[in-house]
Amino acid sequence: MNHRRRSSRQSQRGFTLVEVLVALAIVAIALMAGLQATSALTRSASRQTDVVLAHLCAENELVRVRLARQMPSIGDASGTCEQAGRQYGVALTTSPTPNPQFRRVDAQVTDGRYPVLRLSTIVGRY
Repeated sequence: MNHRRRSSRQSQRGFTLVEVLVALAIVAIALMAGLQATSALTRSASRQTDVVLAHLCAENELVRVRLARQMPSIGDASGTCEQAGRQYGVALTTSPTPNPQFRRVDAQVTDGRYPVLRLSTIVGRY
């Protein structure tokens, strides 16, 4: 009788291979979900930084146009802007408005390949 009790205890000591594989699969899925969440947070923080720096570039260009104290000529202009060690391209587009006393100026900021931000302002005669 003691012999039967020992054999039933021995069979209950460890986990089966299937149980270990299921546990490993659950851990792997949880780790992948955590990795994807971390990756999404990193991309979001990088995008936020790009938008803030691009906003500075666009705002600087629009203020420069306003401080010129003359009506900007209709057409396109482009240049570069460096903020926090990053290079951005800035394209200014000046277009007429229904009122000839005002012009619309759009500043489109790109990170070299992709648009990051677009700001617009209206400039009038001084």
